[in-house]
Amino acid sequence: MKSEPMALLCHLGALTRHLTPNITRSRLHSVSSPVPIQVRPYTQNLGRPVQIYRSRSTDPYLNLSIEHHLLQRSHPESTVLFLYTNRPSVVIGRNQNPWLEVNLRALRQGLPQSAAAAPTLVRRRSGGGTVFHDAGNANWSIICPPPAFDRDKHAEMVVRALRGLAGAAARGGKVRVNKRHDIVMDLDVEVGGVETFKVSGSAYKLTRTRSLHHGTCLLSSENLGRVGGLLRSPAEGFIKARGVESVRSPIRNVGLGGDEFADAVVGEFRKMYGDADGREVVVGEEEALANEEVVKGLRELTSPDWIFGQTPLFTFSTHPTEDDPRERPGITHRLPEEFRAQFTVRHGEIQAADLAGLEYHYSVDDASQDVVLSNALVEQRLYYIEDWRSALRQASPVPVDVEGVGEWLNYMF
Repeated sequence: MKSEPMALLCHLGALTRHLTPNITRSRLHSVSSPVPIQVRPYTQNLGRPVQIYRSRSTDPYLNLSIEHHLLQRSHPESTVLFLYTNRPSVVIGRNQNPWLEVNLRALRQGLPQSAAAAPTLVRRRSGGGTVFHDAGNANWSIICPPPAFDRDKHAEMVVRALRGLAGAAARGGKVRVNKRHDIVMDLDVEVGGVETFKVSGSAYKLTRTRSLHHGTCLLSSENLGRVGGLLRSPAEGFIKARGVESVRSPIRNVGLGGDEFADAVVGEFRKMYGDADGREVVVGEEEALANEEVVKGLRELTSPDWIFGQTPLFTFSTHPTEDDPRERPGITHRLPEEFRAQFTVRHGEIQAADLAGLEYHYSVDDASQDVVLSNALVEQRLYYIEDWRSALRQASPVPVDVEGVGEWLNYMF
């Protein structure tokens, strides 16, 4: 019989397959390091004043759950460094809208010209914008007491690590922390002087007793030219949303390997906080899944109700409205000439719907078939609608032509 954590992962994988590809346990990968490795359970080190951890997992849900457990359970006066690498994933911030930030249809189809499995969609617990993770993108996390928190201090630590590596110097760029607390690389160019590229972004979570600053660093990703289509939603021009929108920036790889970057960050961390008694703890998947609190966090992060249901209120409209008078993008799909649609969605649930101009085969008792169909969509969860053609047919009391409209809504959502 499978253990409870393993059975949980199998169940979650089946439940959310059509929404978030690859919610399964990822393959283990080896981590090499010249520093001493502590093999006993990482939970035995949570009381130490200085702690260093590396995860062997590439599962983004599990790594974020380990990180959250360290945030909650490490000694309130301790300082923690946690390093990990995720398999291909699109990670949105705590208060972001996946329908606005991500091309969900493209996400399900996978990276273009790539044999890798389709990326996973993840909502983290911290704020900030949407980022793409893969094997060429390292993740670093610092947990410390709130009085020691500073948005630049640990970004500067990573900059020092990058500057100390010959690989970064060979790229000919100068790395620094900008005013947005991101790590950027300035490159001299023949025309225009200097071009600036983002190589690392940050996000934060602050509690009464602990603070978390975690960030990414683009090292050697093979997908930089492929992810643009994933991080731009076709519905962007039709949505007015609350929440946090991402700020897009030109990006670039630093040109380093994951282990050399991690070793350099560990070295700078030790200079700042001491040698952590010489111990560096590697956290394996089996060990992490044996922890009930980590499994609880994993269950939450993989739930569609977390990934999609945490989305703040937003409105989707095919036409300018009083609240959103913007001109709308052109629609290339074949739609009925008089077609109009407006949805108000809160926590992923349709609160109000107004569709007009659909082509019905006949009417019933002089009723407005548009109104009947629109009302039937209310209270449906947007993220459980797999095919809008089927959803519209089921909502309509009479036969209706929905091929063009349904395919366009599939493209939007």
